[in-house]
Amino acid sequence: MIVLTPIIIKKVKQEILRIHTISDAIEFAFTFRVLTFSINPSQVKYEIRKLLELLKETNPKLILEIGTAGGGSLMLFSCVADAEATIISVDLPWVSFGGGYPEWKIPIYQVFAKNRQMIKLLRANSHDPETLELVKTIADHGMVDFLFIDGDHTYGGVKMDFEMYSPLVKKGGIIAFHDIVPGPIQNVGGVPEYWSEIKQKFNYVEIVDSWHQAGYGIGVIYL
Repeated sequence: MIVLTPIIIKKVKQEILRIHTISDAIEFAFTFRVLTFSINPSQVKYEIRKLLELLKETNPKLILEIGTAGGGSLMLFSCVADAEATIISVDLPWVSFGGGYPEWKIPIYQVFAKNRQMIKLLRANSHDPETLELVKTIADHGMVDFLFIDGDHTYGGVKMDFEMYSPLVKKGGIIAFHDIVPGPIQNVGGVPEYWSEIKQKFNYVEIVDSWHQAGYGIGVIYL
């Protein structure tokens, strides 16, 4: 696929120009494909739409995503972010829960930036203190408007991501967790358990299409 990167970049640029609404963005994310390449997000359409609608109202200028995988959610967040937003995405290559992307995808993901946006892709372990310091450097002392936690799904992993990066989120900011609906351990890990504990300490919203879907679901807390 690496030899097709210039072709994919050209097609992505063409499609990005056609995106004017959240519906356009979702349609692109879920349907775009060049041979075996796609950015299909591991999301339920209803749930990600509701999250995007919520974010669009806040016009986030600094977004931090933990867990990039296929890049679908990264693209969608760029569509509702401020025209000059900085979007930082941290992803540890070749891990469970769909994480990891090869280096040849980096220039493709960079194309998601619109207007004067800046996308910073960190292929690193979010639990490494050096990664935290790098995120702080990129943020340049700015406070995060929106933190999306969708990386290590183990109970300890999601807890560590929250405890390490939530202090970077400004008062009035938003933190969202993916996969809060109980389901098979290989799908949701310890996220539902941690979510059931942490949500009690904040004002929160649960964006869930069905509590019987055995996974997915987005939990949103307000700081």
